[in-house]
Amino acid sequence: MRLQNKKAIVTGGAGGIGRATSLAFAAEGASVAVVDLNADAAEAVAEEIRAAGGTAIALAADVSSEADIERVVASVVDELGGIDVVFNNAGIIRRTTAVETTVEEWDRVFGVNVRAIFLMCKHVVPIMAANGGGSIVNTGSGWGLKGGGQAISYCASKGAVVNMTRALAIDHGPQGIRVNSVNPGDVDTGMLRDEAKQLGQDQAGFLAEAAERPLNRMGQPSEIAAAVVWLASDESSYVTGSALVVDGGGIA
Repeated sequence: MRLQNKKAIVTGGAGGIGRATSLAFAAEGASVAVVDLNADAAEAVAEEIRAAGGTAIALAADVSSEADIERVVASVVDELGGIDVVFNNAGIIRRTTAVETTVEEWDRVFGVNVRAIFLMCKHVVPIMAANGGGSIVNTGSGWGLKGGGQAISYCASKGAVVNMTRALAIDHGPQGIRVNSVNPGDVDTGMLRDEAKQLGQDQAGFLAEAAERPLNRMGQPSEIAAAVVWLASDESSYVTGSALVVDGGGIA
């Protein structure tokens, strides 16, 4: 029960890493706000938590919208009684080069992957600070630490997430707020399968290529969730500004 009595927000909480982390947070004793663009999917995860004896609410939101973020934060404070942990996990990818990427696609990727984290932190940091601190975890990527092909907007956005995390850690450490990023490699999610579709590649071949790393397999959402739980909990109490890589040795 490493998160007992903690109140947590998970964005992109309806699927993949977000769903796994929502469930893991609840299993560790946290009350969880599952936030997602897909209201029905968010409610399904919240109901799964409640059915297991946990506490959860579902909130539909476009995390790139400040009005939506303000509504989410207010709802969580009202319904759960505070905010101790935030997992900024919502993200999208477009597998295109600079020449192929439209301005609208570029702006949307940065809106969901970068702007959303800024907005959430802008509105939750004062709440955490008034309560003596908290933990914020942002989803970066292995491609936030090195380059990748045909994904310029995604690579640029995740690089921004990693360094924004460091800046947040510096600014808000004195308030007792720790901010870290978790940086997965290829993980077995719907988003990864959608990449194959975007690239027009055979899914089986694409997934086999994704497994080409020292551990010889893709990651599972639960494995990323375990790392996020650690960063969210007091077990990592002296860790802030870090970029934790969870990628089966891919960067190595």
